[in-house]
Amino acid sequence: AKRERSPLTVMETMTKPYSTTNREGYREYKSNPLECSQCPYIEKCTMSRNHTKVVTRHIWSEYMEYAEEYRHVFQYKEIYKQRRETIERVFADAKERHGLRYTMLRGLEKVKIWQRVWITRCHICLRSEKSLSFGVS
Repeated sequence: AKRERSPLTVMETMTKPYSTTNREGYREYKSNPLECSQCPYIEKCTMSRNHTKVVTRHIWSEYMEYAEEYRHVFQYKEIYKQRRETIERVFADAKERHGLRYTMLRGLEKVKIWQRVWITRCHICLRSEKSLSFGVS
């Protein structure tokens, strides 16, 4: 007795050769139209006239899946608690104490100019702190 295959198992076993990578960073895999045209589940799988199923996948999606898996491992959950307390705290303090949460300016160009001035000011302050700590005048 021949077992009927569901559309999902058909898609899993079907080979989709790599076609191209578009400008947004998505790889396109296209199925063989000869295989798809004879499949009983073609209506559920694709609506294309040339019987081709196109699957897109971002070039970094594999790494994103790894990161998502690691996020649920107990060891990494403990580390993430430390990140929340240390790294993210620094950014929160910068926003609150240095006026990076809101701006009184209107327009992107004015905000960009203000941002450049602020970053320059920070670099000058850091250089003066370093020179004072090393005794350089």
